[in-house]
Amino acid sequence: MLLLQSGAPTRPTFWGIGPVGKAAFYYLAALAIVVFLLGAYRRVARYAEGDEDPFPRLDDLPGRIVGAAGTVLSNRTLRDRDVVAGFAHAFVLWGFLTLLIATTILGIDMDFYQPLTGDSFFVGDFYLSYSFVVDAMGLLFVVGLGVLLYRRYAARQGRLWGRHTSAEDDLFVWALFLLGVGGYLTEGFRILGQGYPDFETVSFVGWATAVALDGAGMTPAMAEATYPIVWWSHSILALAFIAAIPMGKPFHMLSSYANVVTHDEDAGKRLPGVPADLEATNAESIDDFSWKELLDQDACTKCGRCSAACPAKASGRPLDPRDVILDLKNYREARDAGAEEIPIVTDGGTSVIAAETMESCMACMACMDACPVEIEHLNSFTRMNRQLVDQGDLDRNVQDTFQNVMQQGNTFGESQRNRADWADPLDAELADARERSVEYLWYVGDYPSFDDRNKKVARSLARLFEEADVDYGILYDDEVYDGNDVRRVGEEFLFIEQAATLVDAFEDCDFEKIVCTDPHAFNTFENEYPEVDFAEYADDPMMEVPEESWDGAPVFHWTQVVEDLVTDGRLGLRGDELDYTVTYHDPCHLGRYNGEYEAPRDLVRATGCELAEMPRNRDDSFCCGGGGGGLWMEFDDDPKPSEERLREALEDTSAGGRVEKFVVACPMCTTMFEDGRKTGGFEDDIEVVDVAELLIEAVEVRENAGVAADEAGAAETAADD
Repeated sequence: MLLLQSGAPTRPTFWGIGPVGKAAFYYLAALAIVVFLLGAYRRVARYAEGDEDPFPRLDDLPGRIVGAAGTVLSNRTLRDRDVVAGFAHAFVLWGFLTLLIATTILGIDMDFYQPLTGDSFFVGDFYLSYSFVVDAMGLLFVVGLGVLLYRRYAARQGRLWGRHTSAEDDLFVWALFLLGVGGYLTEGFRILGQGYPDFETVSFVGWATAVALDGAGMTPAMAEATYPIVWWSHSILALAFIAAIPMGKPFHMLSSYANVVTHDEDAGKRLPGVPADLEATNAESIDDFSWKELLDQDACTKCGRCSAACPAKASGRPLDPRDVILDLKNYREARDAGAEEIPIVTDGGTSVIAAETMESCMACMACMDACPVEIEHLNSFTRMNRQLVDQGDLDRNVQDTFQNVMQQGNTFGESQRNRADWADPLDAELADARERSVEYLWYVGDYPSFDDRNKKVARSLARLFEEADVDYGILYDDEVYDGNDVRRVGEEFLFIEQAATLVDAFEDCDFEKIVCTDPHAFNTFENEYPEVDFAEYADDPMMEVPEESWDGAPVFHWTQVVEDLVTDGRLGLRGDELDYTVTYHDPCHLGRYNGEYEAPRDLVRATGCELAEMPRNRDDSFCCGGGGGGLWMEFDDDPKPSEERLREALEDTSAGGRVEKFVVACPMCTTMFEDGRKTGGFEDDIEVVDVAELLIEAVEVRENAGVAADEAGAAETAADD
């Protein structure tokens, strides 16, 4: 029974199968491959029917492929926020790829190398190394699947279960597990049936399986007789799995990688534009979605990470990002199968997605950040919001906001003549950037200009600029709303009009840099205005646009500018002026959108405050609820996102109840958290302050200490005289 080729260890692949069985296997294998290729072709052909994507997705394709391979093979995105699931999936992936490569190597030897050379490389040291690696990696495969099965069925992790959980998910994970276990059973039966060849100890899992079978009372003769049944069971399951890959959830093994290859690094923080053609549709049918958005739908693995991260879902709103993507996918597949067409999104009546679901989105991008396969939810969501705008299916409050912007140039509906009134209490008059050159053009924004609470923040920031002798100016009544959130609510043409107005104002000024109070404005100036092709709208008689696109300018959030001022010593802070215990909330548009996490924290520490972090911080921050038009709408949230965040600050930080101040760096966050402080009953527990207010208090403490020291010195001198 010892199987040798010229004395070298090896094994026959079709041991006990016979020539008829071998021919049947090759026939079934060819059939499985043909079914797989046809199914994959149909998938790709369906993507080609989608609309053209506005962003380059295949530029630098070799670099994209290599980068995506690194992401997928490392399982970096899967380990984020869930280390156990990340490593378990890594074991499954690495094991699966190893087994696939091993099978390919065996096929090359049997079907190409041996017929061409009359020899085999599947012998000796190569065979022994091959057997050891395959057994080791196969064990990782089974262990990883065991962990995933435990989390799904024993621990019943919540995010793995939802409206779209189906038998397909069970079949997928159990098929993989049975393939892994079946491979070892096949190996164990062979080793026992061949009488334990000494060299097969390198196949340590298969050897242990053979020993277990032996201990259970199976003889070598019984193993040899049973082996063909076990082999065929394993082979048919493997071939059926290959054929089924394009037909259901297993296809994510390919579509997810393709999605990572074609993802946009700036997805979310810049949105696709719309054609200037007024006849163009946004989401009237599923074919309005771009090919990348269709690929997003197939790439979804139902892992539920986006659902777990979504603040709208956590607040009881009807939005579940996973369900939206999968609802679109299911509708597309139903339409392809001949189902009746229904509206994609409407306010009332039958539709794929309800208007209230889309209105629930805060555009915080938490779903995209949590997604391990780079699904760009916000692009699809914005497309549907634009369809709601086209249909007039909008929240009444949002419509009023649109009217305010169209008529007055700001979301408050206030006269533009009053835009700079917030600065009246200041000692110094602010420079007019329209009349003289400045280093910094300060875009103040709507809320700091018109909202009483945020006017205090604007005045604090102005005093900081004056204290540091910053050369800055504002646009006065030529400053209009930047358009960031109306774009995310779906009013693209109003966004274009606001961008055109502001770009004209920028072009008429002489400045070096733009500094923004609001992270929303910072994001849209930095990432979206330079992308707008104004020439596309030049022939529209209803729109006045610049002749050329804006070539941009250096754009900063004010915390980035003031951080440099503090570092240079221009505010004179020693770092011990204040002794509050505080926590800091990362605004979505500053942190998750644009990666700025440290500047605000450095400024908080520069005041002397003790900074206690909330568990959800930086890219895992929990949205205040104001983004995506949420500030203009009313929801029956329980709890409100702002209330939940304040609770987290007081109960979940390491400092606990010692936290005195909840520090923010966004006017919208200030508004939402001041409201949450009242509705959540936190008014006596914590104070909401902007970083600028904390800094100016520290500056005042420093100045008062200096005055006191001067007075004490003068008194001492007088006493000496």
